[in-house]
Amino acid sequence: MKKRLLVLGGGTAGTMIVNKLRRRLDAAQWSITVVDRDDAHPYQPGYLFVPFGTYSPDQITRSRHAFLPDGVDFVIADVDRVDAAACTVSLTDGRVLGYDYLVIASGTTPRPDQTPGMLGEEWRRSIFDFYTFDGACALATALKSFDHGRLVVHITDMPIKCPVAPLEFTFLADAWLRAHGMRDRVELVFVTPLPGAFTKPVASERLGSMLAERKIALESDFLVERIDVEHKALISYDEREVPFDLLVTIPLNMGAEFVARSGLGDELNYVPVDRHTLQSKAHANIFAVGDAGDLPTSKAGSVAHFSVEIFVANFLQLIAGKAMTGSFDGHANCFIESGDGKGLLLDFNYDTEPLTGKFPLPVVGPLDLLKETRSNHLGKLAFRWIYWNVLLPGRPLPLPSHMSMLGKTTTTR
Repeated sequence: MKKRLLVLGGGTAGTMIVNKLRRRLDAAQWSITVVDRDDAHPYQPGYLFVPFGTYSPDQITRSRHAFLPDGVDFVIADVDRVDAAACTVSLTDGRVLGYDYLVIASGTTPRPDQTPGMLGEEWRRSIFDFYTFDGACALATALKSFDHGRLVVHITDMPIKCPVAPLEFTFLADAWLRAHGMRDRVELVFVTPLPGAFTKPVASERLGSMLAERKIALESDFLVERIDVEHKALISYDEREVPFDLLVTIPLNMGAEFVARSGLGDELNYVPVDRHTLQSKAHANIFAVGDAGDLPTSKAGSVAHFSVEIFVANFLQLIAGKAMTGSFDGHANCFIESGDGKGLLLDFNYDTEPLTGKFPLPVVGPLDLLKETRSNHLGKLAFRWIYWNVLLPGRPLPLPSHMSMLGKTTTTR
């Protein structure tokens, strides 16, 4: 009988895994099945650009099955629950799938229903998100008629998918308003539960100064309790108020509901895993990859890419009866659009702050770290092609999975 690998989620991490493992696992001995609710694979970094007209909707969505290799079964269905003791997954249509090894790659999802007042009569009228396809399209329409007032960009809580995206939207909004001659009629406010602009202190200082340079107000340590719809204001637990005319919010992000129903998740439905191997802390034959696990690092595509490289090598060792020797270090790198055709690049891991220097090669780069450049902006735009043609198909990308200190400096001065 064949061994069964079951992957729940055909997004970035799940697709990379099956492409890499289908080449490495003997098809006569292993079956691979992917389950996802639909056949639409979004390029999620593209959502950021839709409100400003840089990308059209048809540029950021393709078919999931087009990126799955021959010999992989693709099941379109919703997952009801995982029975870890029986090694089965029940689907909402009544089907039951068995597995020998399970990979949970179900991602994370914005949950506006978790904040009182967010998902109500003002939702997508004066309150918008851009972390979903529909939200980004609705916001694009709203911006066309917004020419004055108070535009507030707000993060409900951490962790969120792509934690730099709210800052990127704020910088792009500033540039867009200037380009349309409206910046002097719009007050921009960035509201965050963090003590500064970003999670990492070095990057937070740099990004905070960029907000100040653009005359964007920073409201930090703001933990939202509710939204006062009548008066159009964010209300924090310590009773501070941030009024708005147009609110662009990042709702609370949570993992899949089936994770909760299965008893596999924490309070946000993320699967507790070993942060170096991605293996479930409760079940040795279950792994959580991409945004589905509780790794203490960014929920970003680069983390999925670097961690999947480690996972694949470890998985092959595991099924061969060997110890898993690979150790993911939390490596992440993020392009940050800063407007006016420029961008920054961050490179960091669990233990090391974003540093200045060159990337990916020491001295020659060609990309600069923690510095606004045209090259970083072009790198951000080029990543869409890399995503579809290299990353998802599981082709080799000449970047080290572990963070390298070559070419970096330990000071931002």
